[in-house]
Amino acid sequence: MRHLLVLPFLLLATPVAAQSTTAAELLAKYTAEAGTEASAERGQALFLASHSGGKSDTPSCTTCHGTDPRAMGQARTGKPIAPLAPAVNPERFTDLKFVEKWFGRNCTSVLGRACTAAEKADLVAWLSSL
Repeated sequence: MRHLLVLPFLLLATPVAAQSTTAAELLAKYTAEAGTEASAERGQALFLASHSGGKSDTPSCTTCHGTDPRAMGQARTGKPIAPLAPAVNPERFTDLKFVEKWFGRNCTSVLGRACTAAEKADLVAWLSSL
């Protein structure tokens, strides 16, 4: 009976494993959630556009990531950002929790709101096409 009391503590102590994924799986997930096909062209336009809804010092994705997602970017703090394009950075789009964390932060910072599933699909489609 005592082992049943220990089980909850062991579960709490076990680290949560990364949710492994691929860019293609993410694209399929976001496309299904959006209920519409992804568009690399819309993804590129969203990435390159200046937006007014978010923070004034991050009006565009290019503020930190630069205009070429195959190149390194730089956060406003000076910290380097690895390229977004999976062709250059194979680690990109391989951990669902990480992807969702950064979509959450970056969409809020740039757009002033969460990205829609369609916007995520469009961005992943464009970045995967590079």
